[in-house]
Amino acid sequence: MAVKPRKSGVRPAPSSPGLSIVVPVFNEAKGLPNLHGRIVEVARRLKSARGLALEIVYVDDGSRDSTSEVAKALPADALDVQLVTLSRNFGKEAALLAGLDHARLGAVLFMDGDGQHPPSLIETLVARWLDDGYDVVFTAKAHRENEPWTRRTAVRWFYALINWGQRQRIPEDAGDFRLLSPRAVAALRQMPERNRFFKGLSSWIGFRQVRVDYEPAVRAHGDTTWNVWSLIGFSIEGLTSFTVAPLRAASLLGLLLAASALVFGAWILLQTLLFGQDVPGYPSLVVGLMVLGGVQLIMIGVLGEYVGKLLSEIKARPVYFVAEHSVKSAAAAAKEAAKPAASHAAE
Repeated sequence: MAVKPRKSGVRPAPSSPGLSIVVPVFNEAKGLPNLHGRIVEVARRLKSARGLALEIVYVDDGSRDSTSEVAKALPADALDVQLVTLSRNFGKEAALLAGLDHARLGAVLFMDGDGQHPPSLIETLVARWLDDGYDVVFTAKAHRENEPWTRRTAVRWFYALINWGQRQRIPEDAGDFRLLSPRAVAALRQMPERNRFFKGLSSWIGFRQVRVDYEPAVRAHGDTTWNVWSLIGFSIEGLTSFTVAPLRAASLLGLLLAASALVFGAWILLQTLLFGQDVPGYPSLVVGLMVLGGVQLIMIGVLGEYVGKLLSEIKARPVYFVAEHSVKSAAAAAKEAAKPAASHAAE
C-alpha cells in the first residue's frame, strides 16, 4: 500500500479522542519486548487515572533482523497495537510520517524505540498537555556533559545556523520525543512537503509549547546506527529542508570576499603609486584563484542541495510504501482472555 500524494496536503483529523504513541524501530528486536512492557505499564496507569484511550504504533523502517516478527507477537494489553512495516528503510523522518498517518487517536506522542526515551516520562508529558493546556510538549537533554566538546560545539553551531533569521526558533537540544495535542497534530498533517525535518516542523506550527528536560537512558541492546557522517548528513538535510540560512551565509561570504578584494586592490594600488613597490604576482594570483575557486564550489554545492530538494518535491513521489499493516485490539484481546476463564467457571 502506498501513501498517495494529497492535492490539498490536508489529511482528515482523527475522530476518536485519546493518545497514539508512535515508535519508529530499526533493528530493535532484542529490546522491543522490554520497551513494550514498560509502555504497557504506563498505559495501565493512564487508563486508570484519566480514562485515556491509548494505542501504540510501531513503524518498522526496513529492519534487517526479526523486529517485525517480534512486534507482531507483542500483546495488545491495555492499549491497541499497530504494526506498520515499510517496504524498505526510508529513514527516520519517513517513519515518523508513517506513524503520524496511521495514528487513529487525537493526540500523538513520538518516541524512539531504542529505550533511551524513558516511558516513565510519558505521564509527565500527558499531564502538561491535559492539566496545563500545552499543545506541544517537547523533551530536551538536560545537559551534554558526557559528550565530547567537538560534538557540543557542532550542536551549538547547528542550532545557531538553523535558527538564524527564524521567527519561530527550534529549541536547542530538543529531540523527537514529544507530545502533540489534537490541534497540533492537525496542523502538522497539513504540511505536504516530502523533505521533512520533524523537529523544525513541530516547532514551526506554534501553539503553546513547553520544554521538559530529561536524562537519556543508556542503550540496553544493540549499537546506535548514527555515526559522524550520518549525523553530518542529517544536519545538512535538516538545514536545507527547513531554512535558507546556508544561502544567506553563502551570499554574505561572497560579499565579504568582494570587499576583501577591493581592499586588497586599493592597497596594491597605493603601494605602487606611493612607494613604487612591485607586487609579487604569481603567489598572490594562485592563492586568490584557489580561494575564489573553493568558495565558488562551496556555493554551487549549497545551491545544488536546494535544487535537489526542489526536484524531489516536483517529482512528488510518496514518502514511503507500506509492505504490511496489522492492528491488534486491546478490547478483542481482553474478550479472548476472558473466554477460557468463563468456560472454566461454567464447568
